[in-house]
Amino acid sequence: MILTDTHTHLYYEKDPKSLTELMRRSLDNEVSRLFLPNVDSKSMPLVFGLAEQYPEHCFPMLGLHPCDVKADFEEELDHIYKEVNLRKIYAIGEIGIDLYWDKTTLNIQQEAFRTQIGWAKQMSLPIVIHCREAFDEIFQILDELKDDKLRGIFHCFTGDAVQAEKVIGLGFYLGIGGVLTYKNSGLDKVIQNISLDHLVLETDSPYLTPVPFRGKQNESSFLVYVAQRLADLKHISLENVAQITTRNSEIVFGI
Repeated sequence: MILTDTHTHLYYEKDPKSLTELMRRSLDNEVSRLFLPNVDSKSMPLVFGLAEQYPEHCFPMLGLHPCDVKADFEEELDHIYKEVNLRKIYAIGEIGIDLYWDKTTLNIQQEAFRTQIGWAKQMSLPIVIHCREAFDEIFQILDELKDDKLRGIFHCFTGDAVQAEKVIGLGFYLGIGGVLTYKNSGLDKVIQNISLDHLVLETDSPYLTPVPFRGKQNESSFLVYVAQRLADLKHISLENVAQITTRNSEIVFGI
């Protein structure tokens, strides 16, 4: 069985021994494909360091997280774009719009999002979208820029059924993580009616820890609990969930 964590910040762990343990537990739980999004220029060396340490298991992505779009965002984009052209990466991400923390930066978040979608199209790469309280704003830009090159994943999808269908209609996959295991999230009801062909799995570690470890720091090894919850909802085996969602990740990332 091969499980794919399409979105993990495992590289945040600075202690080498602890990071080795995180990777060991991940591989022991058969979570053997990990896709690593950076958030800003400072996090790029951490992403590449882990990818170089585990080249068969860890795959880097690059982008500027919307919460890190500040007054100097153009300079940040320049730093990241240089690495995009020098390194082997598998997606532009995570990018998008976040209106939960700061609505005053909407204009520059939109500009940064459009710019990075342009990179992805230029390089024939998928995008990995961070969307928090910004579905309408995200959809507006995706509708505006939609073509046969626009594709990717809506990371940490927590929307409703209508939003899910819109995402799928745009040719994107839904990234499903620990929220699926939360009793009152409502995500289980949305996902019940969506084919596995449109889903990929993720942890977003160290955030959004699934039940039964909610309240503790998340890690990629916990992806198995998300996968098992999805298997229970669909009344199929864990192995079947792993096979289909990993296949979907291979389609998205080309590896």
